[in-house]
Amino acid sequence: MEEIRMIEEIGKMKKEKDAVIIAHNYMIPQVQDLADFTGDSLELSRKAAAAKEKIILFCGVLFMAETAKILSPTKKVLIPRKDAGCPLADCISVKQVEEYRKKYPDALIIGYVNTNADVKSMLDICVTSANAVDIVKKAPGNRIVFLPDANLGAWVKKHVPEKEIIIHKGGCNVHQRFTKKDVLDARQAHPDAKILAHPEASMEVLELADFVASTSAMIKYVKESRDKKFVIGTEEGHIHRLKKERPDAEFFSLGSAKICPNMKKTRVKDVYEALLHEQYEVKLSDEVMKKALVPIEKMISM
Repeated sequence: MEEIRMIEEIGKMKKEKDAVIIAHNYMIPQVQDLADFTGDSLELSRKAAAAKEKIILFCGVLFMAETAKILSPTKKVLIPRKDAGCPLADCISVKQVEEYRKKYPDALIIGYVNTNADVKSMLDICVTSANAVDIVKKAPGNRIVFLPDANLGAWVKKHVPEKEIIIHKGGCNVHQRFTKKDVLDARQAHPDAKILAHPEASMEVLELADFVASTSAMIKYVKESRDKKFVIGTEEGHIHRLKKERPDAEFFSLGSAKICPNMKKTRVKDVYEALLHEQYEVKLSDEVMKKALVPIEKMISM
């Protein structure tokens, strides 16, 4: 079946099956364009929880679909590609969290939303890239174990020097590839552009950027800015979303376009088949969902 026909059928099936399609900002343009909502992982999970539809088709990677399930336990959550994992989420295990508990019994364990459900169920507080600094500042106590992203942890530590922050040595294999040279070259190539970088990039990149932000904060910044040129230091799929928000502006990748192979696995055909067969349902135990909801709710309350 041709892609145009599949997109038409997806539109029909959504109504028939009472489904909503949500897609992360890093998805390929064709998948972003057929989604009802696009955004970052937690933003989309909240959209899923608020949606009236019974089926949530989450175009992203597994931990994102799990988070949607945690926030929407009575809904059927589908992921179009069951092999779309996240190396960052996979770099921290339940066993490692248990070891941190034993080694630092007086510490709060604060974890990035980019963690799998079983790890989330063991956290004290969950954070996003947008609120990590603020949450750690507000968190009780002076000792924090921050996991799993070391670069985001270093960014938090820089802005909350009054607390002892023990950082797990994990990282995103996309954002780790941005370099200081990329920023310096971008300054030379686009001297009138603003450089935006995601806090999963290294400190040497972040310190040279004009604005450090999550993907959602990048969108807000670009929409409110009077500038017409932007260099974007995150996964290249985000540029498609930014162009839709600011069609009058020019966007360039920081250095060569950095691509997440897991984010790019999902195609229109996968969305069509997931909806047609209602396949690859995200299933979590009631215990894990209940426990994993606690650190998310703590974050929201803070």
